[in-house]
Amino acid sequence: MNMKATSRMLLLVFMIVTLLAACTNSPAPPSATNQQTDKPAATDTKKEDPPATEETTKPDSGSSKETARNETLYINGLQWGAPTNFNLLSGNPAFPINYGNSRELIYETLFMINMNDGNLEPLLGSSYSWSDDTTLKVELNKDAKWSDGTPFTADDVVYTYKLGQKYEINWTSYWDYIQDVTADGTNSITIKLKADNANKLTVTESLELIPMLPKHIWEAIEKKTNNDLAEIRKEFNEDPIGTGPYKMFFYNDQKITVQRDDNYWGKTLFGKLPAPKYITHVIYKDNASGDLAFKNGQVDVSQQFTPQVWKMWEGGAPVKTYLKEAPYYLPGSMPSIFFNMERKGLDNKDVRKAIAMAIDYKKISELAMSGYSADMKPSLTLDTPAESKYVDQGAIKSLQWTTDIDAANKLLDSIGAKKAKDGIRVLNGERLGPFEIECPYGWSDWNAALEIVAQSAKAIGVEIRTKFPEAPVWTNDLQTGKFDIIMNTPAGNVTPANPWSRSRTIMYSKGVAKMGEMAFWNWGRYKNDKADEIIDKIPTASEADAKGLYTELTKIWLTDVPSIPLMYRPWVFYTVNETVWKGFPVDGDGSNIPPQIAIDGAGVRALYQITN
Repeated sequence: MNMKATSRMLLLVFMIVTLLAACTNSPAPPSATNQQTDKPAATDTKKEDPPATEETTKPDSGSSKETARNETLYINGLQWGAPTNFNLLSGNPAFPINYGNSRELIYETLFMINMNDGNLEPLLGSSYSWSDDTTLKVELNKDAKWSDGTPFTADDVVYTYKLGQKYEINWTSYWDYIQDVTADGTNSITIKLKADNANKLTVTESLELIPMLPKHIWEAIEKKTNNDLAEIRKEFNEDPIGTGPYKMFFYNDQKITVQRDDNYWGKTLFGKLPAPKYITHVIYKDNASGDLAFKNGQVDVSQQFTPQVWKMWEGGAPVKTYLKEAPYYLPGSMPSIFFNMERKGLDNKDVRKAIAMAIDYKKISELAMSGYSADMKPSLTLDTPAESKYVDQGAIKSLQWTTDIDAANKLLDSIGAKKAKDGIRVLNGERLGPFEIECPYGWSDWNAALEIVAQSAKAIGVEIRTKFPEAPVWTNDLQTGKFDIIMNTPAGNVTPANPWSRSRTIMYSKGVAKMGEMAFWNWGRYKNDKADEIIDKIPTASEADAKGLYTELTKIWLTDVPSIPLMYRPWVFYTVNETVWKGFPVDGDGSNIPPQIAIDGAGVRALYQITN
């Protein structure tokens, strides 16, 4: 394994009422592997005027360009500042070009991930197969074309992949596993993996994550800029040429609008065009402004943290979440705490497990997550069909902990951790605390969760104090190991590489720098040779063998407790208002359209189902 891959992907006590209030305006915090922070721009919550008659083929960045309300799908929560550019290679493009959460509108991927079942569905790619452990064959959709009418071909795929080999960009890390990408005629490609690092899981992930770029456009940009990435990143790209169903229509510092391409090639794949003629993302100044607009029916699909969302439909608003009952949203990540394995006291696995057993997970869900986190079932996998299938649930059940203060105290008693006069335990001459537990200041749901962890630990005689530094300080502490206990999200979201990526992030010790130096995974410096061996085997194992390996690995994790998941967090907060558009997918409707905010991965199929 290789440290480059992950390093590239990186770039006192509150009152309970205060904890709840602190969570109400918190957008989803980024993880250490996604440090981008968007700054708010001016709010615009006004209703749209009647549509203008003028239409242009080029996007307009001038005065506001209105669209008919019954033709426009409004979304929020993905863009928090004025657009800086629409250049996928810039590192910070605006909606809908941003890498990883608004795919498929302009720059499509080869396949669409479905977070309901973890399957990849055809898009620009029609099928894929492994001919052996190092050779992936991909067949392309022969109907696909770019929005300027140019055919989409294997040359475009090879070009896009090799941009990541040529420059340090979002998908460069895949080249730690890829030997070469070649075209097999016009509509087929072969991805050859490195024999000594053949990670099939990660390379399969690339099929649903890398947006395809037109060679005939970007090759000219490369030539113009003399292949200087710094200069390429300056390209604004105001009218991006993509294969997707929408094109740029209008943008300013208050909103971004895309317009349906009625010549979209995907009519042959989906059977028709998307229902909305326009999709607009209004740039609100904060969650409160976005929530108000959503409640009033000015936003149709909300990707924001909305506290106590059920009060909206109880108040009569036609609002729905994907799940009818709590937790309302499908889990997509597990924000967790990590222990410094060299800190006296915390280096004892029984102390770590006692802390895990003391935590009030229900209180974290109710106060930090507004009830959006289901009952905790400790595992390396999310409690979803897409991931839980990889572990024998019966085999790990006896090792899974629940909140049990009495059992936690008995465990500490059994190892000789005696309580001093002040109630804090002493083990082998060392007090169990004070230990600092940290996450960035202002990430209010995380701050609230850590306050609850500290309160819970007090009940078993372990002293934990919260520490909320600014995000850059937290990042440095995380990577250098300058912490006692620290919070972060290990490899979130449903991808073909999970739960392997999450397991590796938590437990893999090969290539991890020693304490004091920069580490980009396994921040607590946990080491278990058997765990390393299993993590090495999984990427090339058969599905049947992988289940056994994941089960064994999860048993090790449940025994050693190098980390503790505190909550299940949605990857996106899919909440819809059906005042204007109706028929959004929900759990159990038979559509198997996932709650990926109608624009990401297989969630884009919602655009073909809704009506008004």
